Amino acid sequence: MVTSIRILDKEIGKDQPCFIIAEAGVNHNGRIELALQLVDAAIAAGADAIKFQTFKAEAVMTADAPKAAYQRQTTDAGESQFEMIRRLQFSYDQFREIEAYCDKRGIMFLSTPFDHESADFLDRLGVPVFKIPSGEITNHPFLEQIARKGKPLILSTGMSFLGEVEQALRVIYTTGNRNVVLLHCVSNYPADPADINLRAMHTMSIAFGVPVGYSDHTSGIEVSLAAVALGASVIEKHFTLDRSLPGPDHGASLEPDELAALVKGIRKVESALGHGRKERVASESNTASVARRSLVAACNISAGVVLTEKHIAIKRPGTGLPPAMLKNLVGRIVKVPIKEGTLITMEMMQ
Repeated sequence: MVTSIRILDKEIGKDQPCFIIAEAGVNHNGRIELALQLVDAAIAAGADAIKFQTFKAEAVMTADAPKAAYQRQTTDAGESQFEMIRRLQFSYDQFREIEAYCDKRGIMFLSTPFDHESADFLDRLGVPVFKIPSGEITNHPFLEQIARKGKPLILSTGMSFLGEVEQALRVIYTTGNRNVVLLHCVSNYPADPADINLRAMHTMSIAFGVPVGYSDHTSGIEVSLAAVALGASVIEKHFTLDRSLPGPDHGASLEPDELAALVKGIRKVESALGHGRKERVASESNTASVARRSLVAACNISAGVVLTEKHIAIKRPGTGLPPAMLKNLVGRIVKVPIKEGTLITMEMMQ
């Protein structure tokens, strides 16, 4: 079992703060100035890392590869996927500029490689972890190449069956690299919450003994927050500066204020999860004294009376003997007069 992995100064796994990846992807629309603004927005939101996508269109797809249905709806339907990807492709020099800007601003730079050459470039650039997209989970030669670099891996599992995830891990493990986080994912944009099946995170955690997280393509932040409550060690979420911008992923992305709300919500959920021991917290003490009940005199009771249940009422406040001690009082002899409504104490008994 691998209970956690380390990425620079971040420990990722069980009982650690959720690692939040602001997925810029290709929402820069091929413009470097937009990419740098996305970096600023991710920092302002409080994300742990910002992630882009590095690829050479010629190495990823054929010239006539069709667009996905969601891409046809959000971009020019007459444009091929190859043409769209070429338009959104950054040069290595542009990525060097983005990485340097991230380093200067103090946020972790990540980028997903989609081809062997891009993976080698990102390795040379010094990315501290490789994020592998869902579409490559059956691309075993690619998985092996990246795993052999010896860096931690975050592997998205969208479109996968459990057996395919197992096969991918076997390929990775044959290289000696066991530092893997699996991200549950549903590869639709936006994904329907009814399709998400967050409990699959637990299934993968039990099956493979590795940290798990969630790459969220639903609209809004609710499903991501639920994933954290269920134990996600990593949350990845697409974001954009403006959902109305043209491009394949903007419509399914968060805007900056929503990304900030997600980060804040995740930290609030984490603080609410607690340590698991069932105990009273300090802030409840005053409420307990007011809301709980005590044993009080139901009537005026004279000294020498043998107490019965008729002499005793159970009323607020909860600062006296608890109701559970009722049977300890019945049959006791009163040694001092007790006025109706008075909290009964053991010192009043013989």
